[in-house]
Amino acid sequence: MSYLEWAESQLAEIELLTSMFPTREELEITDQLALAELRDYVEGSASTDCPPPSRPHFLIKQKLERTDVILSCAYPSEYPSVLPEITVRCADLSRAQQTQLHTDLNAFLMENCLGEVCVLSAVEWVKDNLQLFINQSLSAAPTPKKESSSSRPQEVFSRLWIYSHHIYNKTKRKNILEWSKELGLSGFSMPGKPGIVCVEGLHSACEEFWSRVKVLTWKKIMIRHREDFPLDAQCGDSRTVESIDSLRKFTGFEEAMFDPHGNRGNHMDLGQLYQFLNEKGCCDIFQRYFGIEGR
Repeated sequence: MSYLEWAESQLAEIELLTSMFPTREELEITDQLALAELRDYVEGSASTDCPPPSRPHFLIKQKLERTDVILSCAYPSEYPSVLPEITVRCADLSRAQQTQLHTDLNAFLMENCLGEVCVLSAVEWVKDNLQLFINQSLSAAPTPKKESSSSRPQEVFSRLWIYSHHIYNKTKRKNILEWSKELGLSGFSMPGKPGIVCVEGLHSACEEFWSRVKVLTWKKIMIRHREDFPLDAQCGDSRTVESIDSLRKFTGFEEAMFDPHGNRGNHMDLGQLYQFLNEKGCCDIFQRYFGIEGR
């Protein structure tokens, strides 16, 4: 299929979804500009023959018998020849069950829907299977019990260095920024080709961030390197916060750009990246990413 054929399929599916879910309480288009650009491209009124760089993103909200669920959907340029990026949000799912649901949903779509528009199929699959995952989550929940401070598991401060073949998609970039803030993580992300993400904070928060990011659609993504630092289990909460802050290399989380260049502005100046890492005391990471020493 050509980019135009992919775009035509995407627009047709959005129009179908709009007719099936007519209210904002059911379907919310979160990027109206991206939708307008997609429509202009399909209808031939765009000023360029290239597909629009921004991708449509929308939320499908379903009120089920016992719970509410939201499907966050975004289209890669090549959809439906590749799977859409779908994240399922439900307050009644544990983190492990949410990860398993995403894995099973993607496996179902890959086996049954690849090459065809499939968001409706995803919605129906979630409606049919969500309660099973909730039941598993409830049955697996441990019985709460009081523990003395001496028996608490030791907290760990972690730093994850994530590598992606590329990070272009605006929705992914927005998710990375929002999730890091939600989870109290510091670090940075560098969009473009290659894409780099560093997050640091409590081990559990880093693992939650990674569990969300890795289930999105990527050409390639991996943890290139990780650092773990045990925290003093005998410290009180305020001392633990102080200990965490002392281990941070970054203040807050930011999207870092280093003199973007290239035809699509998607390549960064690696020399500037090295200087940035060097200023943060992380210059050794440069060689882990690129196999060469920076300077």
